[in-house]
Amino acid sequence: MINETYIHETAVVDAPCQIGKGTKIWHFCHLMANCTIGEECNLGQNVFVASGVTIGKKVKIQNNVSVYEGVTLEDEVFVGPSVVFTNVINPRSGVVRKNEYKPTIVGQGATIGANATIVCGHCIGRYAFVGAGSVITRDVQDYELVTGNPARHAGWMSENGQKLQFDAEGFAICPVTGEKYQLVENKVVKL
Repeated sequence: MINETYIHETAVVDAPCQIGKGTKIWHFCHLMANCTIGEECNLGQNVFVASGVTIGKKVKIQNNVSVYEGVTLEDEVFVGPSVVFTNVINPRSGVVRKNEYKPTIVGQGATIGANATIVCGHCIGRYAFVGAGSVITRDVQDYELVTGNPARHAGWMSENGQKLQFDAEGFAICPVTGEKYQLVENKVVKL
């Protein structure tokens, strides 16, 4: 049944939590009280979601990811296995810095590859693509492809996840969907 929520018997869900229809929460997950999970999400094995976190609709979070307070995942975000989110720039075990949490927003349709690290206080734009193992230390633009440590610009991606090749006039077509994009002043817009 597509509209039924599934929570594996080994998952821990602290009340109250808001969990949307059709969401699946797999083995050994822990959802803290006061988090919000949208409809039709899939949280893989050993995912942790902190209090106050908001996860949109149709988000896929692969195994071994912790989504800490201050992180927002908009609709249709993909988070690869063992991605690391942070929420404090200079953590110390003996110094409480909860009032210094910096927000991280991952825009609609963005993809974060396996083992990437997202340093807090940055936005990852809509339909952006963060390559596996990359370290995010700055904002990532809509449709931007970034790779490496620290992550650097490596191109542009379509909403379908295809690398875009812009012509001399700044236009590109997604090779799969035929959707058109334009590069204007180092920003991509879908036409």
